[in-house]
Order: sequence, then C-alpha cells, then structure tokens
Amino acid sequence: MPDSLLDALVDICGPDLARQARSVDQVGGRRAGFVAVPATGPAAAATLRLAAERGLSVRARGSGSKIDWGRPPAGLDLILDTGRLNGMWSHHGTSAVVAAGTPVAAVQAALALRGRRLAVDPPSPRATVGGMLAVNESGPLAHRFGSPATQTESLRYAEASGDELESDGEDGRPGIAEIDGVITSATLRVHPLPADRRWVGCSVTTPAGVAELVDQAVALDLDPSAIEVDLPGAAEGTVAVLLEGEAPAVDGRSARLARAWGAATVLAPEGPRWWGRYPFGAQDVAVRISVRPEALQSVTYALRDLCGAPVPLRGSAGLGTVHAVLPAGLPARRVTDIVGGVEQVLLARGGKVVVVSAPPALASELEMAEPRDLF
Repeated sequence: MPDSLLDALVDICGPDLARQARSVDQVGGRRAGFVAVPATGPAAAATLRLAAERGLSVRARGSGSKIDWGRPPAGLDLILDTGRLNGMWSHHGTSAVVAAGTPVAAVQAALALRGRRLAVDPPSPRATVGGMLAVNESGPLAHRFGSPATQTESLRYAEASGDELESDGEDGRPGIAEIDGVITSATLRVHPLPADRRWVGCSVTTPAGVAELVDQAVALDLDPSAIEVDLPGAAEGTVAVLLEGEAPAVDGRSARLARAWGAATVLAPEGPRWWGRYPFGAQDVAVRISVRPEALQSVTYALRDLCGAPVPLRGSAGLGTVHAVLPAGLPARRVTDIVGGVEQVLLARGGKVVVVSAPPALASELEMAEPRDLF
C-alpha cells in the first residue's frame, strides 16, 4: 500500500516531488506519512482526489509559518506542499493574479519595481499568499485597506474531493472561510506605493494610556494607514501610527499628531522593531481578541485581572484586534477558564476571543481556533 501510494503521487507530481515524510514534516508534533509537491492547480486537485479516494488525511503547507496553529490533527497521512505553485501574472492593472505558494515578500518586491504594492503585511515574515488567505492573516495595513480577504477579488482552489473550482464571491469576499480544500491562486487588488511614509510613536504603560493616545489620533482625522500598540506586560510600551502619502502632507499630519501627543513623541522613517510582528512564539499560549476599539481598554484590564498580572499584547489598537500572551506554564483547565472569563466580558461588547497558538501537547486539550474563526 505505501509503495503504490507513493507511485501514484509521483505520477501526479513528478519524480523527486513526492516522497516519504522526514522528521521535519510535522504538524502539531505529528509526523506526516508522505509529502507531495504539485506544480499546478490541476495537479493539486488530482493529489486531493487521490487522497479522498484512499481516505487519507491531508494538510496543506506553504512556508509552514502557521502550520501549527489550531488543534493538532488526529492523523496526518499527507502534506500537500504548495512551494511549486509559485508566480504572478496579469499584474498590469489594478489587480494581480498570484499563485498560492508565492511568498508575499516576493510579490511585494516584484510589484515595487513598478511602483505598486499589495496593501497587505502579514506578521509572518515568510508567509505565502495561500497561507495568508487561508487564515486571513492581517497586519497593520488592515486599518486602512481591510483584511486580505476583503482585498481578494477571486480565487481558484482545489476542493477536498479533487475538483478545481473558482470563486468570485460578492464585494471582494470570495468565501475563503468556507473553502474545504487548498487555495491554488488568487486575484488580489494592487495599490500605488506611497511616496512617503512616517511612523509617529509615543510611550505608554497602561491600557488606559493606550486608549487616550488612540482617541487623540483618531480625533485629528489624519487618515492613518495603521494604529498599532505594543504593551510588553509590565514594561513600558508604545502606540505607533503610520502615515502615508505625498511628503508635504505626511509632514503636516505627523506634526499635528506630535503636537497632540507632546514632547515625548518620536517621528521615524521606519517602524519600531516590533511593528507588524506577533508577540508570541511556538511555545506560548496566544489568544486573539477582537472587539470595538473603544472597548479594548476594559477587555484588556479584565484579561489582566483573570491572569493575575499584566500580559504582553500587541496589535491593531485602531481596529480593536490584538494578540495577547498568557502566562507560561498554565494547565489546560486554567487557560480555558481565562478564555471563558474574557468571553463573558466580550458578550456585551460584541467581540470574540480565540486561542490561536499553543504548544502541541497543550493545544490537544484546548478548544483552538479553526481557520473560519479568524475571518
């Protein structure tokens, strides 16, 4: 059976492009049986069709930056690697068609040669287009431009049953969260590169301080591209605003915000080191909180009380979406209680909290976020 399966995968993907899994081919600590690397959408669909016919469990992998998010799989027969689904075409207008396995950074570099960009900045530095879209991975630019899902005009995907389909959706939302299969390519909106960019930052120590600075920035009507916060637990943090546009306008808006925030304000041509990066690693328990921006302060204080100490958090203060890192060493029951307590606070505020990442042994005992929970 294993030999015949490998032969069938080689027939679809080509010699040396289907193989038995190695020790690095894992998801949530579980090693796969085989790895297949199809080069085209039809080949990806054929791989899934073969898996469906043989009752195999499959997980797609791009760069692997988020492959351990969510609950570890109960079984893992096959990893479908999208590394050869790579490239960009039809990118001369207001959109670009990009293959799912293409790194976002590579797309941005190619578009920058033409003075354009995707208005996306996923926090995973190695994120591929398919991986970004599969979990709607949004960075700071979502404040102005919306999430990657809202900037997707259409996409092609291979269904779990083995059919390759196209989805146009409505209003730029082609139903990514409902897809049961593997994204093979997507048509994404393209924007001009801004002529100038400026980051305006101010130190802060409490959620109340964050709320005050954000309120001041919003009241000035500066048309910011992003409003982010980094609060590293008990240490001093930062609220930072990204302003983009023509240089004179950026200079003027930056000066207005600096006057409002006071003498401690810092202006810089580059973002702070933490900008657009997650505050957690593979061994942390990380939760995503999404709520109206004006309610973020009360939810953050509630999380601190539930944990018994300030917790590190980072994210889009202007949107009310942040990631927080729970204290290390908590058992599953305690994590569940904390998340449940935050849920109670969010009930009246129309928000939600999900656990996005945890060490595999702990994740298997928790209710982890599914991809649809991240849209």
